[in-house]
Amino acid sequence: MPMVVIKELCSGCGACVRACPNQAITLRVKESEVDQERCQDCEECIFVCPNGAITGVSRKH
Repeated sequence: MPMVVIKELCSGCGACVRACPNQAITLRVKESEVDQERCQDCEECIFVCPNGAITGVSRKH
């Protein structure tokens, strides 16, 4: 299940960027962005986000 950032909740703190073991998250214009090609669905970013701005979404088949 790929991770996505809920832009309205993201404060740009960078906690998810530091927590991602695959360097799949970058901070752009004070908002995080997930590189779906690098994301391994480990969910570390979900656990560290203080605003609940990252969630997983089901992949379409």
